[in-house]
Amino acid sequence: MKLLILYALLNLVFSYEHGAKVEVYVNKVGPYFNPHETYHYYSLPVCRPSIIEHKSLTLGEVLDGDRMARSLYKFNFGVDVKEQVLCSMVLSDEEVKQLSESIEENYYYELVVDDIPVRDFLGHVEETGFVPHSHNVFLWTHQHFNIYYNNDKIIMVNTTHEHGPMSIDDLSPPVSMKPTYSVTWIPTTILYSDRHRQLQDNKFFPRTFEIHWLSIINSAVLVFLLVGFVVIILMRIVRRDFARYNELDPDEKDTDTEYGWKIIHTDVFRIPCRANYFCAILGVGCQLLLITCGIMFMAMLGLFSVHRHGAVNASGVMLYAVTSLVAGLVSATLYKGMEGINWVSNINITTMLFTGPFFLIWSVQNTIAWLYESTQALPANTVLLLLLLWMLVGYPLTVLGGVMGHRHGRPFQFPCRSKNFPREIPVIPWYKTSLAHSFIGGFLPFSAISVELYYIFSTLWGRESYTLYGILAVVLLLVLSVTACVSVALTYFQLASEDHRWWWRSIYTTGSTGVFVVLYSLFYYIYKSNMSGLLQTVEFIGWALLAGYVTFLTLGTISFFASYYFVNYIYANVKMD
Repeated sequence: MKLLILYALLNLVFSYEHGAKVEVYVNKVGPYFNPHETYHYYSLPVCRPSIIEHKSLTLGEVLDGDRMARSLYKFNFGVDVKEQVLCSMVLSDEEVKQLSESIEENYYYELVVDDIPVRDFLGHVEETGFVPHSHNVFLWTHQHFNIYYNNDKIIMVNTTHEHGPMSIDDLSPPVSMKPTYSVTWIPTTILYSDRHRQLQDNKFFPRTFEIHWLSIINSAVLVFLLVGFVVIILMRIVRRDFARYNELDPDEKDTDTEYGWKIIHTDVFRIPCRANYFCAILGVGCQLLLITCGIMFMAMLGLFSVHRHGAVNASGVMLYAVTSLVAGLVSATLYKGMEGINWVSNINITTMLFTGPFFLIWSVQNTIAWLYESTQALPANTVLLLLLLWMLVGYPLTVLGGVMGHRHGRPFQFPCRSKNFPREIPVIPWYKTSLAHSFIGGFLPFSAISVELYYIFSTLWGRESYTLYGILAVVLLLVLSVTACVSVALTYFQLASEDHRWWWRSIYTTGSTGVFVVLYSLFYYIYKSNMSGLLQTVEFIGWALLAGYVTFLTLGTISFFASYYFVNYIYANVKMD
C-alpha cells in the first residue's frame, strides 16, 4: 500500500484548461560532450527577466546539477504563437565573444516545460574548403516549439528552426538583437501514461539502447559454464579429500600422512589481523549491496523515469542514510564474534570507511566546480542538508546498529580450535600467490559485466537513456554468482597449498574487480568518449575511483561470506584428531 501511495505521489499529473499559463523554466547550459560540465542558463548573454526567480528544487535535482529559473517565454495551453519577440538586447564585444566561444565548444541549453526537458544547441559552426579555409559561427535567433497534447495534458515538446541562423563573425559590437519564438500546439492520441516513452526516444541525445540480448546471452552462457565447471570439479576434489582424510584410522595418522588443507586445521580459523577494519569492510559492503538491490528494485517498479530529474541520486542518498543501520549491525556482530574489545573504534571506522573517501573526492570535485562557477557545485544549503542527514540519521543509525551487534552478537563457534603459535607457511609457486589470485579473481567477475559496463558508462557519460533495468538485474545476479564461485575455488587452492591466511585474501582477490573497473574507466575516457577539460576530467576520475571502491567493497563482501561458509563446511565434515 505504501509503495502504491509513493508511486502515485511521484506521478502527479498536471492538467490545463484552454488558455491556462504553462510555465517555462530555463535550466542549464554546457558542452555537449561534457555531461558534468554545466552552468546556469543565465551565465550566458541571453534574454533574462529583471528579477531572476528560481524554482524550488528537490534534493535529487540539485545533486543532478539542475538550477531552474523562470523565463520570459509566455506559453498558454492550446494557444499558438507566431513570431513573438522574446526581448530586445544589445551585446557588447565581450558578450559576442562569449557566445562565439560557447557555440564553438558545442554548447547546448536545456529548458523545462511541464517537467519535460527541451534541449537545443545555441548555434553551429560551418567550416568549408581547405585552401582557402572558411570558418563561420552561426547563432540561432528563432525557436519554434512543437507541443503535443492529449485533451488537457502535455505529452511531448520539441524544438525546430524555421529561420536561418545569424552569423556573428562579421558583426561589429555593440550588436542589437531581438530573439523570437513561435509555439504550435499539436493534438495527439498518445496517452499520458506513455509519455515517458516519447521522452526516452528524444532525438537530441542518442536513442535509448535496443535490448542487447545477444551480448547478455553470451555472457550468461559463459558464466554458467564457468560456474558449472567450478562447482563440478571442486565438488569432486573435495569429496575425494573427504574420502582420503576420513578413511584413515586416527591411531595410524602422523605428520607424514596428513597434508593439504587438513594439516592447517589448527590455524585456518585464526582471527585475522586488523579485525576492526576487516569487519568494517564487510559491514559497509553489506550496506552497499543492499543499496544496489534497493535502487534496482525501485527502478523495476518504474519509480525512475526520464522526466523525473535526479530521482536516482535522491534515492541513493536516502537509502545510504537508512541502511547505515545494517553496516553498523553487521560490522559489530562480526567483531563481537571475533571477540574484539574496541567496539567503539569499530563503529567509527565503519561509519568513515566509505564516507571519508567519498567526502575527500567530493571536496576536490566541488571545489573545482565552484571555481568554474558550474552548477555541479552544490549550494551551501544543500551541503548543510546532506551533513545534517548524515549527522542526524546516518551516523546515529550506524551507532545503533553497532550497539545492537555488540549486545546480541555471539563468539564464533569454529569446527577447529587454533593453536597459540601459527604454523609456518611453505614456499608456494608464483601462480598461487596473492597477486596471481587477485588477477584471476578480478578478471573473471569483470568479464561477466564488461559488456553491460559499456552501456552503463554510455548512460552516465555519453547521455544515453538507460531503462533496461531487468537486464541489469540479471547481470548483477551473474556477477555475484561468478564472484562467489571464483572465491570458493581460489580459497580451496590456497588452503590446499597449506596457506592458512585466507581471511583477508578472500576479500581482495575478487574485490580486485574494482581495479579492473577503474582501468576500464580510463580506457573509456581516452578511447570511447569525447570528454575534455579539467572540470570534466576531475569529475570523471573522481566517480571512476568511487565506482572501483564500491565494487571492491561489495564483491569483496560476497567473496568473503562464500569462502567463510565453504571453509566451515569442509572442516566440519572431516574427522580431526
